[in-house]
Parts: sequence; structure tokens; C-alpha cells
Amino acid sequence: MLAVGLTSADAAELDTALRQAVADEVASRIGDQDPTLWGRDAEEEAARRLAWVSLATTSRPLVDQIIGLRDEVRARGLDRVVLCGMGGSSLAPEVICHTAGVDLTVLDSSQPDMVRGVLADRLDATVVVVSSKSGGTVETDSQRRAFEQAFRDAGIDPAERIVVVTDPGSPLETEAQEAGYRVFAADPDVGGRYSALSAFGLVPSGLAGADIAALLDDAEAAHDAVFADSSQNPALRLGVLIGVAHRHRVDKLVLADQTGHGVGDWIEQLVAESTGKQGRGVLPVVVPFQNAVNFEPSSADSILVTIGTTEPSEAQSGWSVGIDGPLGAQMLAWEVATAVAGRLIGIDPFDQPDVESAKQAAREVLDSGSTPPQPDAVDGGIELYGTSASTVEAAVRVLLDQLDLSHGYVAIQAYLDRHALQDLASVRESVAARVGRPTTFGWGPRFLHSTGQFHKGGTPLGVFLQITCEPAQDLAVPGRDFTFGSFIASQAVGDAQVLRDAGRPVLRLHLTDLDALARVQDALR
Repeated sequence: MLAVGLTSADAAELDTALRQAVADEVASRIGDQDPTLWGRDAEEEAARRLAWVSLATTSRPLVDQIIGLRDEVRARGLDRVVLCGMGGSSLAPEVICHTAGVDLTVLDSSQPDMVRGVLADRLDATVVVVSSKSGGTVETDSQRRAFEQAFRDAGIDPAERIVVVTDPGSPLETEAQEAGYRVFAADPDVGGRYSALSAFGLVPSGLAGADIAALLDDAEAAHDAVFADSSQNPALRLGVLIGVAHRHRVDKLVLADQTGHGVGDWIEQLVAESTGKQGRGVLPVVVPFQNAVNFEPSSADSILVTIGTTEPSEAQSGWSVGIDGPLGAQMLAWEVATAVAGRLIGIDPFDQPDVESAKQAAREVLDSGSTPPQPDAVDGGIELYGTSASTVEAAVRVLLDQLDLSHGYVAIQAYLDRHALQDLASVRESVAARVGRPTTFGWGPRFLHSTGQFHKGGTPLGVFLQITCEPAQDLAVPGRDFTFGSFIASQAVGDAQVLRDAGRPVLRLHLTDLDALARVQDALR
């Protein structure tokens, strides 16, 4: 059963806004796929992005197909599932499988050491799901090419191992059909970050062994409640609270997941990419549950969300949420709440205009063939970019001194091997404690398909630290004139340039020797 508990710093305003949303039939109109809810400018986009409201029903025919394929590949001894995908194509399956306790290897990076590590692990037992809505995502295309080459080198027909999920008519669909791959066509009227209950969420999760039928059952059971025009509608209450809090400049959403299933990473993309535009929006800050009550509530511009309980925790801002229920129900509720909040904030929750700017900048860097930028300083095995300081410690101080201590945030972006360096994410807590402000941590280029939209289009109060490195060994992208190493370098440089052009402070620390990472960690503490 889905349930939400709320506390509000302005109960009267929240009640008024909730009553207005009920009177305007916002929830039922979302359920009826009414594209006029977000204004005339958003109507065209919304008209082709609302089919997610009925996925609990329309995705049912996929279940037997996926289970049949799972039984088939397991009978052939293939028990390792790798997902190649970015953003909405990977975040939902990752949390679905984590919640179900089944193994899924997610390759959502162009970092060559990480790609090479996934390629080297049990290739003989591996089936690969290649997921891309557009069919043109460069990271995913590169990963597919690498696996095709690896399979051929091992004497394996890629058509026996690769499964594709994409929109009908995409370039990937055409290539996959020509190659003889199994193809699952997704619903083109579902946006990527709202696609958790579509083929993008279900195919890799089902192949890995998650109970996808139960996931849809849970979402369907919550359907009537989250689309009801009622002040008791849990999704409507959540969305209205986020929207009303935003009016008070309470625009950080601290996500503390006491279940440990990692749903915060999925919510992070949904909320940040949906709301972060036109100089406004809500920034999700994913924190370990045990630390949420120790630091994050002290930020007066944050809503504290505790996942796994209906009891809101005490927050200095006076805005807090407790949400509990099965994963399928929570996913549907958060999607509805995000659409509701977007209406109150006054943005189109279905577009992502600033994501493309970083992609274009990366392409320009990659295609230019120009000499790489020269560092502003070199300190041991670390190159410093975007600073007047001459040491790592001083450069970090200069960056953090630019932070707005009343409303700003710090974004740490690590373009490193996520699989090998998972513990690095804990540096977020050190920086948050040091500056007393909300701090996020994102793995590059994964975050470019998530919080990257907010960084450039949302509230312009972030300071940004990039950590990049020379790979232990670069890796060619078969059939392309660039390597994984040159591609991820172009992504970091391109995104930094877009951020700087938008007036955001950016410091890049480039490790010529990965052993220097400990020095960076010490400097951040």
C-alpha cells in the first residue's frame, strides 16, 4: 500500500494549493493524458509524452515475452545480464534489480577502464541489453560496438547475445533488425525518465530475474489513488508540497532511503531533469539514510524525504515527507508528483533543453581535433583547470569560497570508473559537512543524463568540481575514429565549457596518475 506523510512550514498555503489542484482536476487530467495542464508552450511536448500514465496496463503483454526470453537464454547457460544504457534507460532497471535482489551489471559510462572491465567479466555467460530511446546515444552505441567486437573475437555470434530496446523507427532499430538481434519496441509516447514501467525498465530487469509482473501489479494497484481528484491523493499531496515549497525558495530535495534499494538515484533524474529549467527547479540530493538526520536537514532550503516510512523526519525548513510502499507504486506516484510540481513551478516537466547543449559541446570538442586545453597549473600528478591557484588545496578553497552559503550547492562530478571506485562517493559527505550546504555527487557521464539538465538550466547557484583521469589503458571504439578515452574527455571538457558559459564556477582536477586520487580526497576533506 502506498502512503505519504507530510509536514509543511505553511499548512494554510499547502491546504489552499491542494484544494485548488483538486478543483482543477489536475490528477485525473494527468491520468486522462491532458496536454494542456502545463501551458501553451508545453502543450506540443506534453501531447506526446503522457503515455506513461497507463504503462501498468499497456506493458502487460511484454511480461510473457520477457520471461520466455529469460528462460531461453538461461537454458543456454547465459546467467549474466549487462545493460548498456544511459539515464532513463539504466537508472530504473538498476533500482528494480537492486530492490529485487538480483544481479544486473549496468554499463552507463564511456570511461575506458570501466568498459574494459565489464567486457572482460564472464563474456561466455553474458547476454547484453542495449537500450536507447533515440537510438543515437553515443555512449550506448559505443558500448554496443565494443561488445559486438568482443563477441566476435571470442567466436560468438553477437545475434545470439544482444537484445535491443528502442523506439520504433530509430536508427538503432534498423541496425538491430539488419543484424538479427531480438528487438523490443518501446512506446514512443513515453519520455525516457518516465519509462520505468515500459520496455526500458522491464526488459533488462526481467532478464536479470526480477518479478516484473509484481512490479506492474503494484503500480496498477496504486493507479486509482494517484489519479484521484482528492486531497488524500498521496501523489498529488507530494507534488503540491514540492511546488508550494519552491515558492519559498525551498528547492532542494534531500532523499534519504532507509530501505537501501537506491531508489533515490532514479528519483534524482526524474525530478532534476523534469524541473531544472528556466532558472528554476528542484535539486535532488541523494544521501545515505544514516546521515540525513545528522546534517542535511540543517539546510533551510531543503525538503527532507525519508523513503521507507510514512513518518516525516524533523527538518529545519519545516518541509518534510515520509513515503512508503512497493516500488512499482512509488515509481508511479513520483512520476505523477513530478508532473504536478512542474505545473506549480511553471515549467514543462517533459522536455530537457539543456541536456543537448552538453552533447553538442562534447561533439564539437571531439570533432575539432584540436590540441587539448593546457592546464592552468600542475601540482604533482594533478593538472588544474579553471583556477588561478597553484595547488590542489588552494584551488578547492577558491572554488568553495564562491559558494552562496544561504542558497547554493556543490556538485562533485567524477568521470572515473564507477565500478572500481564506488567508495569515492562518500567524499560528498565530507564536502557537505565542510561547507554546510547541500552537496551532490555524480558519476560522469552518467549524471549528464540526469542532474546535468538542472546544473545548466536550473537555479544558477551551483559550484562544480570535476575529477577526471588518464585511463590505465585506452580502448578503441570499433568502427569509429575516436576512442573511449577521447570521448569521455570531450564530455568533461564540453560540459565544463557550457557551465562556464552559463556563469557557473567550474574547477577540473585531472589525474595523470590515479594514485593522486587520495590527494584530492584529502583536499576535499
